[in-house]
Amino acid sequence: MAITAQELETLLREGFPNARITITDLAGDGNHYAAEVIDESFRGKNRVQQQRAVYAALKGKMDGSQGELHALALTTKAPE
Repeated sequence: MAITAQELETLLREGFPNARITITDLAGDGNHYAAEVIDESFRGKNRVQQQRAVYAALKGKMDGSQGELHALALTTKAPE
């Protein structure tokens, strides 16, 4: 079952309540999204650490072939 953009944003908002979050449905199918997450908690962390934090916030929605989210183009950074 696919995940909606709103569900994706809700999960990210739970993990990063003060973040600026932008979600784009890339294919219109609910399986391929782009997400930009800009959050102060990323300051001083490398890209891998930032992305691991985002995947943790997704609570397994991308795990394995049965994951609800097939592909996520992810941009993370601390605010300027």
